[in-house]
Amino acid sequence: MRLVASDMDGTIVGHDGRISERTVRAFEACLDAGIEVVFVTGRPPRWLQPLRDLGFKGTVICSNGALTYDLGREEVLDSHLLDGESIFEAQDIIRKLYPAVRFAAETVDSFLIEPGFADPGSVELLGAAEPRPLRESLDGSGVIKFLARERDITPDEFLHGVGPAVEHLVATTHSAPSVPLLEMSVPGINKSVTLARYAAQLGVDQGDVIAFGDMPNDIQMLGWAGHGYAMASGHPDALSAANLRAPAFDDDGVAQVLEERLAALKSA
Repeated sequence: MRLVASDMDGTIVGHDGRISERTVRAFEACLDAGIEVVFVTGRPPRWLQPLRDLGFKGTVICSNGALTYDLGREEVLDSHLLDGESIFEAQDIIRKLYPAVRFAAETVDSFLIEPGFADPGSVELLGAAEPRPLRESLDGSGVIKFLARERDITPDEFLHGVGPAVEHLVATTHSAPSVPLLEMSVPGINKSVTLARYAAQLGVDQGDVIAFGDMPNDIQMLGWAGHGYAMASGHPDALSAANLRAPAFDDDGVAQVLEERLAALKSA
């Protein structure tokens, strides 16, 4: 165990936006033992407050692998950005399949949403600009994550309906358990690709990486890591992709696994 890579929401972060004290202690114990820790999340840099609250100063792989971020320096280290042409072509395809769909886009510096994307009264909570069509609001800045939201469909149905139709333009996944919200990025970019590059930079072998996740956007990462743990409370597809299972989120599953592995290392 030389590198621990953990998803955030549903894996270590609850609906209250907090990380349990036990889990924090487990990560601190890893760092004290000289084990690298990296967080690998669908969140953009501006939504990393749970990590800032902990005083974490390390690297975070954001937006499902599209961005590598130094949280201590608040600096983008690497990025893979979607261009407007690919986004608009994907929009047209998705809208033909689901006419009521609404879209949003994350750039490095802002969150752009179209009218109807956000629930009433939540635009300011999301930190979004005034709702406008993306064809008007995108100013040529690259997009780290393109989002599509529907209403009367399950997240898995939405993913299976959209993914194959736009795979030549964007890579599609989802991380919300109950909201039909798709997250799209540059084809070929996902959590595992960026994590593999980061591990290589550190000189850490794939077999020495421990990864934790719970949703479809974690599937590639869990399959790539030498020890991929899906949370027992996670999505069935994540559980199928992982070679190991951690206890449920509510039982501090990540902390339990790290505690056991640290104890084994000390015994050895």
